[in-house]
Amino acid sequence: MSTYNYPGPLNGPAHGLDLDGLLRLTDGFIEALHAEYPGLVPCGEVIREALEEAAGDGGPPNRGRIRSALETLSIGASAGTVSLAYTQQLVHLLDL
Repeated sequence: MSTYNYPGPLNGPAHGLDLDGLLRLTDGFIEALHAEYPGLVPCGEVIREALEEAAGDGGPPNRGRIRSALETLSIGASAGTVSLAYTQQLVHLLDL
């Protein structure tokens, strides 16, 4: 599981989140989706866009958009896949 560990601390400048770390995490997540579930890549991109927007404007991430994408990913990704591990990790880190 070390290939998809969160790359940064939970505390950061924007609302308790390390947005730079989360953005790096989503890079690996989207890469895993491309390999395992190409049809679910748009959901990963929604998450990345919401985090980029938050990083750009200094506000909190759009939790509704992220939650919806993660729910879709949770349904579509099979147990034991890297994609599901990333999904679960993001749910935990974003406290969704």
